[in-house]
Order: sequence, then C-alpha cells, then structure tokens
Amino acid sequence: MDDLALLREYVTRHSEAAFAELVGRRIGFVYSAALRQVREPLMAEEITQAVFIILAQKAGRLSEKTVLIGWLFRTTRYTALAQIRVAAGRRRREKEVQMQPQLQAAAPDSPWEQMSPLLDEALAALGEKDRRALLLRFFENKSLAEIGNSLGMGEDTARKRIRRALEKLHRYFSKRGVSSTTAIIAGEISANSVQAVPLVLPKSVAAVAIAKGVAASTSILTLIHGALKMMAWTKAKNTVVTGGLMLIIAGMGIVAIDATHSWRAAHYPNIQGTWEGVMLLDNAGVSAGEAARTHVVLRLTKTNDVYRATTDWIEMGRKDASMGKVVYNYPFLQIERNVRDIWKLRVNADATQMILDHAIHFIQPDPILFLRTASPEPVPPRLTEAEFAPRAGSELQGYWEGKVDTGSNAVHVNLKIVDKGDGTFRAEMSWPELGAYGRPARGNYQRSLVKFQDNIGQGLFQGAVNANDTEMNGSWTHGGKSIPASLKRANYRAEYLVDADKDYSSKSKDDLQGHWKGSWVVTIARSKATIRLALNIARLPDDSYSAALYNVDQFGNDGPISPSEFNYDFPNLRLKWNQIGCTYEGTFKDGNLVGVWFQGGGGFPLTFERTGAE
Repeated sequence: MDDLALLREYVTRHSEAAFAELVGRRIGFVYSAALRQVREPLMAEEITQAVFIILAQKAGRLSEKTVLIGWLFRTTRYTALAQIRVAAGRRRREKEVQMQPQLQAAAPDSPWEQMSPLLDEALAALGEKDRRALLLRFFENKSLAEIGNSLGMGEDTARKRIRRALEKLHRYFSKRGVSSTTAIIAGEISANSVQAVPLVLPKSVAAVAIAKGVAASTSILTLIHGALKMMAWTKAKNTVVTGGLMLIIAGMGIVAIDATHSWRAAHYPNIQGTWEGVMLLDNAGVSAGEAARTHVVLRLTKTNDVYRATTDWIEMGRKDASMGKVVYNYPFLQIERNVRDIWKLRVNADATQMILDHAIHFIQPDPILFLRTASPEPVPPRLTEAEFAPRAGSELQGYWEGKVDTGSNAVHVNLKIVDKGDGTFRAEMSWPELGAYGRPARGNYQRSLVKFQDNIGQGLFQGAVNANDTEMNGSWTHGGKSIPASLKRANYRAEYLVDADKDYSSKSKDDLQGHWKGSWVVTIARSKATIRLALNIARLPDDSYSAALYNVDQFGNDGPISPSEFNYDFPNLRLKWNQIGCTYEGTFKDGNLVGVWFQGGGGFPLTFERTGAE
C-alpha cells in the first residue's frame, strides 16, 4: 500500500497497524531532516513526535493529491523552527545555554558536511514541484516513471525537472561557498540524507501519534502549537492579500527567522582565539617559479555577538591589521576587508582548524590550513633609530637610500641595517612607491660582497661595497630576473609619518601643502564600494614637496604610496606612480584640487578637499 492508502486505512478503519507502518516507513526522513536543522538528537526526537502527531490529527483532511514526503518536509521544517524559537527564548531566560550540540561530523571536510547545514534551506527555497521531484528521487529512490506519475508529467519531463532543480541547488550552495557539482550534490544527498533512527523511537512515536498527542509531553504540545501557527500563517500568506494582515504575517516570519539564526549562532563552535597559517603571496619569489610566503596570525574576538578580526603578517612586519566585516555562519566564515579582499573559510566541527579556500589578491594553489595556537609567531619589533644609527667599526650599519632599476622603471628603496657583529645583519626594507614599509630582512657581508634578502623570500640584493663604505652597487633578483640596484648612505628621515621636519601648514586656500581627502564609487563583481583616499602633502625646507597617498578602504592601516614624479606649477598639479601605473592631474578650484585619476587606460573624475586632520 502507498502512503495515502495507509492513511485512508487509518482514517476510515482506525487501523493503528496502518499508521504504525507509515511511521516506520517515514520516520527516518523526518528524524534526519530535524537533526540537520537543530543538530541535537533529543530535540530532533521531540520534533519527530510532534510531526507525526500533527499528521494523525490532519490525516482526514489531506487531499488525494497530497505527496506525503513533501507534506512531511514542510511540517518538519515548521516544527523545527518552532523548536528553535522555544530554545532561543529559553536561552534568553536562563542566561546560559542548556543545550549543546552533540552531533559530531565524522569527516568535517567532506562535501556532505558542507551541504548538510544548508540543505533544508536550499530545498525550501525551491518551487513545490522542484522540491517534490528531488525528495522523491533522492530521498525515496523513486524511478523517473514513478516521479512523473506522482507529479502528473512524463518521464522525460521529470528528468529535466530534476536536472534543473539540481542546478538550482548548485547555485544556492555556490553562493554560500560550497564547491560542488550537480553530480556530487545528487550523490551526497542519496548517500547521507537519512540517518539512523534511535531503536525505540518508531514505536513510541506511533503510540503517541495514534493517540493524537493525548499522552504527549508539555514540550511536544508546545512544538505542535507553534508548528500549527506557522502552517496557518503560510496558508494565510498564500490566500490573503490584505495589506495589514500581510504585514503582520511578514513580521511573524521575520521573528521566526531571527529566532532561528539567534539560536543557531549561539550553538556554533566557538572560533574566538588565535589562529596561524602560511600564505603564499601574489608575487614571485627570488627564483623563477618560487613563491613568496608569510606566516599569518589571525585573531578573532567577539563583543556583543559581533566578531572582529585582525591579522599579523610575520615576515612582512605588519601587526594588528584590521580585517573589516566578519560573517560567521557555521561551518562558513567570511572576512571582508573590502570588496576586493574577501576571505572565505570553513570551520571544522570542534573549531580546531579552519581552511581558507578562497582569497582575492592571493595565489593559493592549495587551501590554507589555519590551526588554533596558544603561542603564535611574533612580529619582529620595528628597528629604532638608535639601533641602526651608524657606529664605528661597522662598514654597513646605518640608513641607506637607493633605487632598483633605472629610468622610468626605477623604484626607490630604503634600507636600515643593524650589524649583529658576527658577519650577519638584521635589516628592514621599505619601498615608498609601493606602500611597503619596514619589511624585515636579513643579510651577510664577506670580502666586500653583501647580500640582503627580505624575509618573505620575494627578492635578493647582491652587491659590492665601495672603499669608503658609502655606496653599495649590484643587482636585485626577483622571479629569476636580475636588474641593476644601488644604495647610498643617507641621513635618516621618517619615511611617511607626519613629523616636525615637514611643513603641512597652509596660509591660503591655494597653498598646496596640507591634508586632503577624496573618494570615488567603484563597482566590483556587481558590488558597489566607496574607495576613500587621504593625500598628505608637505613642504620641505628647500621649497620642494613630498607626498603620501593612503588608500584607506583597500589597504587600511598599511603605509602610503609615494609618487615617483611630483610636478607642481600653480594652479596645476601632476602626481605619477610609475610602479602601479597611476597618474593624478588636478587644478586648484575654489580651494579644492579638481582633476582626473588615470589608471588602466582610462580616467575618472576625482576631487580632493582640504581637511584639518591627518
């Protein structure tokens, strides 16, 4: 007998055996769906009892066209939502969580572990016929002919509907960071959708349901009441178009969704703490085919249920870099520094590992594994002026300025050197035109030949020191290619900080020196973002100018980029950054710099307004 025949037997002849058989046939589907949504076996058992009590109460009102597996899916979902709302309210009253998730994934990185928390939401987002087709095919193992007969369509049409529905699930999962194919989705659902049911549950559920809840506990009766209310709201929403009533129903839906998210979020594995991994950078190393790399320490904290993330980049010498918006929806964690720098991570069941499988601006052939750590790698402290000040007996200790390459391709580089006294050196490299400051480096010196390499393994300077220890001439090797490089001793000056020896004061609205701000709106991957710029211009004692441009939203608290060329002939200003291929041409107008930013073969308007703040 099919499902509806068993129900008719129960309704017309009060056959408890028919209903018990129906329970035994469908309890695995209901229990598994409940377990996926609440992730706690005891709660899933209560939801299962409530669903079959509702079925017993409504059995006489189900039409002949009802596809029972679809009805059970919707009712289980409503009951799970009611359970989550009850649990969320209980948690608020008790001030501490009484229910902890007991479901542990055997293989946290498997496709099923990624899909399982999202599956029921994905199915609920489908149209009724699409959802029924998938439930019959992959949860019931029905043939295409049987599915077509149940849905009133031909076998070929049923095949096409299933294929389109799988494609919709694939898009749903992809948007949430799950990498898969329609074939993988079909296989994983077929293999894992029904979990083992506790041995005594079918008999107890059948007995309580046949009695239509007379002997049910208070908690189960509460679930039934909540589920029936949600089912009534849905029916009203589908039939009533009165504006006021629709608004109330929508509000109830929002409350349910908020309660669901609140409860689930409270039960997510705790990810606060310190994590460490090794990241390959979007640059070649010293040799061809070699990657530059750095240890990354990720710190996650939570205040008032809002997460905050900062990072240390050990070999790059960067500390406490703010990472922007953090969205945690277990097992997925997304960190959005800006629209062009987004990290997507996956958290394992006991929150001891996270895998970063996507990060814009980085080349990462293999996923990055972040592990919890109580003793993260420290960022080396920045060198102080006293540490690298020139001293007698050391040919190299001091501050050096120079260039890598020649002509318009030349890039300025600054080098601070501390002699360790054993033929090796601690150093810091800075590249003002690239916004890279204080990069830790190491070096050695033998027989007038010197070598310095940054700690990320991106480049290597090799050269000879002249007789009076004032110049180093040689080459810079990067990506297997060597280009000319030279450095000269210089008097140290702060590289980009606003300090006393730079004049930012302006006496009239047409004075160039000062602090300026500008912004523009860009569209990246269909998302709009505002990119803010801060431009500091100082007048030096010789009446020349120095400038520092900060890209606030894309590079945060990184150092600024200094222009390769600075040309000013009142009222016209032209700044050029050779290494990033950008130029700004502006003119004084009503106290502002009004001009155009040129980049990538095009240009767009950009106005800088004077501001009193740094």
